[in-house]
Parts: sequence; structure tokens; C-alpha cells
Amino acid sequence: QVQLVESGGGFVQAGASLNLSCLISGRTFSRYSLGWFRQAGGQEREFLAAVSWDGDDTYYSDSAKGRLTISRDNAKNTMTLLINSLKLGDTAVYYCAAGHLDGRMWSTSNRGLLEIWGQGTLVTVSS
Repeated sequence: QVQLVESGGGFVQAGASLNLSCLISGRTFSRYSLGWFRQAGGQEREFLAAVSWDGDDTYYSDSAKGRLTISRDNAKNTMTLLINSLKLGDTAVYYCAAGHLDGRMWSTSNRGLLEIWGQGTLVTVSS
């Protein structure tokens, strides 16, 4: 059974950078694509980025390209999301997810196809 635990959220100032981590447990996690979503108050859970099972391929939503970087280290059982130049609009709960769905197919509308979710970590950006 794969389990995901996010960390790294908190209060940050606009313009700063933030590294979110997802600790992954379970014997077969390396077979899953991994990725990040976020959900702001009253809005649907939004896809941000995904990474292939071996870490070689990454995929980003249009809104995430250029400012977010996803990576994974299977040897350390972790996945990270670096967010640069934080904006007030980045305030949200950030979730990591795992699934057999190919990373290039990850999207906001396909999130129901992902099997495993973390509990989320709250990021609050202030001016």
C-alpha cells in the first residue's frame, strides 16, 4: 500500500521560493507516476505537475510552466515541488498524488483516475 505525506507548507512572503516535499512509502511506489495538485478555497483541485516513474520525464500545466519544478528521487522515497516567485494566488492546499496514469495524461479533469492522494500541506502567501 503506497502512502503519501506532504510537508514544507507554511506562511511565506510573495516573491520568495518554497520547496514542498512528498514522502512516499510502500514497496511498489517506484512504479507510479507522481505529481502535484493544489486547491484554493472554493475552487476545484488543479493539476500542476507530474513526473514519470523513473524521474526522466516531467509534465506541467500551462500555469505552472517556468515557475514550478518537479522532481523525484526514488532512492530517497521523495518527490519535491519547487515554487519560485510566489504570488498571492499561490495560496492553496498542495497535494501530492500517485497513479498508474501516464504523466502526460495528468490533468485537472483526469484527477479522478489517480489512485493515491496525500492529506495536503497548506501554503499561505502574504504580501
